[in-house]
Amino acid sequence: MNLILWIVAGLLATGFTAGGMSLLLMRRERYRALAQSQHWVDDFGDGHLKFIGAVKVVGSLGLVLPAALNIAPILTPLAACGMAMFMTGAATTRFRRSEWTLLGFDLVFVGLFAFVAWGRFVLQPF
Repeated sequence: MNLILWIVAGLLATGFTAGGMSLLLMRRERYRALAQSQHWVDDFGDGHLKFIGAVKVVGSLGLVLPAALNIAPILTPLAACGMAMFMTGAATTRFRRSEWTLLGFDLVFVGLFAFVAWGRFVLQPF
């Protein structure tokens, strides 16, 4: 189970770091053009988008670094809980915009983050 939790956390961290860095480094127009499903950016200001990108990067680093470096490893499941709540907010935005297919993907991410949190709190704590 430990290996599965590391794999899931690593994949989530990689994807969310890339997504967060894209939000931090790209202009709104470029990010929106990157993927046709990113119309949600129109609902937020530039500062808010940078904040969302920073949350993605910090949260994804929190999924792996504390455990990998053995420095306050309790932060790993806490980061997973935070990212699950963050993705719940993303799902709410998708719901408001009636983006049903993308809402499903966001809910899958909520489940994966919840799995990592549960796994690190209960199944294989550090």
